Amino acid sequence: MGTVVGILNAIYATFVEMAPYLLLGLTFAGLLHILFKREFVGRHLGDGGLASVVKAAVLGVPLPLCSCGVVPTALSLRKSKASDGATVSFLISTPQTGIDSIVATYGMLGPVFAVFRPLAAFVMGIVGGAITTLLGGATAQQMNGPQSREGDPACVICFENGGHAHSVREKVVAICRYAFGEFLDDISPQLVVGIAISGLISFFVPPDFFGRYVDNEFAAMALMIVGGIPLYVCATASIPIAAALMMKGLSPGAAFVFLAVGPATNAATVTLIASVMGKKIVAVYLSVISVLSVAAGLALNGVFALLGPNVEPARQIHPHHEMGPGPFSLVLAGLFAALLVLSLSRRVVPRLRAFAFPGKQAATSTAIEVPIDGMTCSKCAAHVQEAIRDVPGVESCQVHLAEKRALVAGDFALDDVHKAIQDAGYRTQPVARVTHEDA
Repeated sequence: MGTVVGILNAIYATFVEMAPYLLLGLTFAGLLHILFKREFVGRHLGDGGLASVVKAAVLGVPLPLCSCGVVPTALSLRKSKASDGATVSFLISTPQTGIDSIVATYGMLGPVFAVFRPLAAFVMGIVGGAITTLLGGATAQQMNGPQSREGDPACVICFENGGHAHSVREKVVAICRYAFGEFLDDISPQLVVGIAISGLISFFVPPDFFGRYVDNEFAAMALMIVGGIPLYVCATASIPIAAALMMKGLSPGAAFVFLAVGPATNAATVTLIASVMGKKIVAVYLSVISVLSVAAGLALNGVFALLGPNVEPARQIHPHHEMGPGPFSLVLAGLFAALLVLSLSRRVVPRLRAFAFPGKQAATSTAIEVPIDGMTCSKCAAHVQEAIRDVPGVESCQVHLAEKRALVAGDFALDDVHKAIQDAGYRTQPVARVTHEDA
């Protein structure tokens, strides 16, 4: 019983400390959502020169996209004529940071980490994009993919085309809906797992574990790379894990390697990039992240050594635990806990419903049901839905993430729908049936 209580106390302490920064970071993510449109990003990433690579890194660093969500966004940008170099730069720089994770990094790991982390992601993105360009990555003029949809870009608030304005209230509602709905839904399972892992590490791992068993710095960094590349963890969820590892003796440089490699890669991302952009691009992608994360980790150790003991990492982590959380922190933690429960219920309930009632369909008229493999978040579903809607003859399309399928209505060629989904980076299965249900 004492073990369970100890683990829960460690998880509780981590959660209470992160909650205020997570709420603030998510709010900023909502603001960016209505300020930065994908079409705006795509307009600046088309040429094959270094300028587009730098722009991709600049635009990618603050965007709140994880290693899963960044792939459909990047591939969509490439489909809209972003160069391969710009796409790789975006793929490397974006998932390592985000406005939400920068704020949370400052709260848990201190200002040095909060500044160093986005700067390192920015440099990695530029280097990866530049190498891709030098190795002959395609430019916008060389690509022959389908053109993006014509006309004014759809409004991210009401999804209507054409010039129009929204009230402050409508904008605030859209910010909250995205920040505490769509975006939180994408990261909430990872966030819960990350906080739980940090509690387990805090309780079970001896304080001098890394000093005792992994006394070689390069061995520790290699361990972080091997563990981080296949792991699916977002930039924010990786923070409590890194903090817990540092409390057990891991150097800040090795912890940074995990903070870079873990969010920037995962097995599904690597497979998807390989299938769409080729093995050479994947080799550049993984090599740049691995080599430069180690170089940046060594540089970060040097920074802390120069700054002296007053800013050593141990002083930045959990600085307020001795006094305990204040009333305001507890209120914010309670609010975020409620939002997290709602988010998890939105993720779990549709899956339970689909499992319990496999024959039940969403409200549709006559429609073709297309099973789809590879969708893991709402960004994936939105990307697939947009790709299908661009197919000539499609009148309506509903993509159901939990059930891994799309319901497509209209007078269209089924092969075109399959090709559109595959061009977007996902896999299709043979059409299961035609449904005529109204659920």
